Amino acid sequence: QVQLVESGGGLVQAGGSLRLSCAASGRIFSINTMAWYRQAPGKQRELVARIISSITTDYADSVKGRFTISRDNAKNTVYLQMNSLKPEDTAVYYCNARLRTPAQLMDNDYWGQGTQVTVSS
Repeated sequence: QVQLVESGGGLVQAGGSLRLSCAASGRIFSINTMAWYRQAPGKQRELVARIISSITTDYADSVKGRFTISRDNAKNTVYLQMNSLKPEDTAVYYCNARLRTPAQLMDNDYWGQGTQVTVSS
């Protein structure tokens, strides 16, 4: 069974920084993409950033230049460094991994439980 466990959320003042971590564990054959999504109250879940292997990255326009996604393939872990945080970054942040277990023929999406990030003004 695959698990994604997030950590690093919390309360921070505007302009501050936080670093989120997400570790994937269990019987994993390969991981394609790892990503961070977020969902604010009353809004749909949106993609924040994703990373394919350790090189190709993609960011939402709203976080470009402020957030950095990285990945440690040896640890099956993805990180999100968030700088210059704004109140509008307040949301529950979810880790996503598109991966395959030894029993699967195709990649499937797995999700973490979410971690709250609150930015005060």
